[in-house]
Amino acid sequence: MDFRFKGKRCREYTSYGDNPENRRRMEETLRQIEAEIEKGTFSYRQRFPESKLAAKFDSPETVAMAKSPVAEAIAAPQDTLARNSTPLFSSFADQWFGQQSVEWRRTYKATNRQILDLHLIPAFGLKRVGEITKDDILNFRSVLAKVPGRKKNATLSSRRINAVMLVLRQIIDEAADRFKFTTPWTRIKPLRNKKSDVEPFSLEEVQRVLATIRPDFRNYMIVRFFTGMRTGEINGLKWKYVEFDKRLILIREALVDGEEEYTKTDSSQREIQMSEMVFSALKEQQKGTGHLSAFAFCNRDGKPLDSNNFTKRVWYPLLRYLGLSPRRPYQTRHTAATLWLASGENPQWIARQLGHSSTEMLFKVYSRFVPNLTRRDGSAFERLVSGAFGTSQQQTHINPINQPDAEEYHA
Repeated sequence: MDFRFKGKRCREYTSYGDNPENRRRMEETLRQIEAEIEKGTFSYRQRFPESKLAAKFDSPETVAMAKSPVAEAIAAPQDTLARNSTPLFSSFADQWFGQQSVEWRRTYKATNRQILDLHLIPAFGLKRVGEITKDDILNFRSVLAKVPGRKKNATLSSRRINAVMLVLRQIIDEAADRFKFTTPWTRIKPLRNKKSDVEPFSLEEVQRVLATIRPDFRNYMIVRFFTGMRTGEINGLKWKYVEFDKRLILIREALVDGEEEYTKTDSSQREIQMSEMVFSALKEQQKGTGHLSAFAFCNRDGKPLDSNNFTKRVWYPLLRYLGLSPRRPYQTRHTAATLWLASGENPQWIARQLGHSSTEMLFKVYSRFVPNLTRRDGSAFERLVSGAFGTSQQQTHINPINQPDAEEYHA
C-alpha cells in the first residue's frame, strides 16, 4: 500500500498473495486509512504495529500504550477490518470447493456440491464470509432442523445436519485463516447422532429368503449373506477378482451410482475367504454370466445390477411376501457379521473379512451378538451354515439376472 501521512510517502506490504480478490481487499483497507488520515484519527502503530515507521509518527504515549495490556483492545478494529474486507460467501465457497475437490472421491464431491447449492449458498451467499457470526450459524442450524427429510413427516437427521455444518465450518475456518480474522466457530458442538441399530436376519430367515427368492437372484443373495460385502462391492465384483483356486474374493473396486470407483476406505481393500456355499454359488453363477460380462452379477445386457431396481422391485416385495420386517439390503452385511460371531469366529478374522481396520467397530456395533469367541479360521461358520443348509446344495443353472421392468413389477 502506498499513501502519504504527515507529508511523508509511506509504503507497507502484506503477506497475502497477489490476486484480484486480495487487491480489492487492500484497496478497501487503503480507502479506510485515507479516511482516517483525513479525520485525524489514524494511528500508524495500530494499523502497522510491526512497521519501523510507526516510531516516527506515533507519540510516546501511543508507543507506551502499544506495549501495555490495552494493546489487545486497540488491535480489535483490525479484526473488524479484516472481516469487512472479505469476499462474499458464495464467491469464497466456490473458490474453496474448486481447490479442495481435487482431493475428494466423486461421490463426496457431489455430496458437498449439493450441500453448497441446496443449503449454504442460499443462506449465506450474499453475506461476506467474515461477517458470519456465531448467532448466524446457530440460527441456520435451527432452520436446518425443520427442513423436511426423505421420509414422510420426518425432518433432516442429526447426521445430515452435522454433514452440512461441517462443510460450513471448513469454509469459515479456511476464510478466517486466509484473511486473518477470528473464527466465530467456537464451542459449537455437533448434534448427537441417534445410534442406528443393526437388524440382521436370523439363520432361519436367511433360509426362507434363499428358498423363496427368484432363481436368478439366489446366487447373488448367497454371496451377500455369507461374505458381508457392501452393495457397491458385490455389484461391482468382476470375475478377474474371483480366485477360485485360492477360494478368495478380492475386493478392489466398488460400483457407486453406476460408476466404478475405489473402495470406501483403504482398509476396504481386502480378501474374503469363500465358504463352501459361496464357492458353489459363484461357480454356478459363472456358468450363466462368465461368458456374458466382466461383472459376476449382471443383467441380460451384461451390465452390472441396478441397486435401486433390485431393492424396489425384488427385495422389498420379497420381504413383504415372507412377512418379514422391511430392512435395507445392507442388513445382509450385518447378517454375515452376526452369523460369524454366533459361530464363534475370532473377531480379528471377522474384522478382516468385513474390511474394518480394527475390531473396535465390530464390538461397538455387534456387542450383543458376541458369544465366547474361540475359533479363528472360518471353520466354525462353515459348520453353522452347512448344518442349516446341508453339505450338498442342489444347484440349478443360472442365467443372467433378468432385471424386472415396470410392467412386471406392477403386475
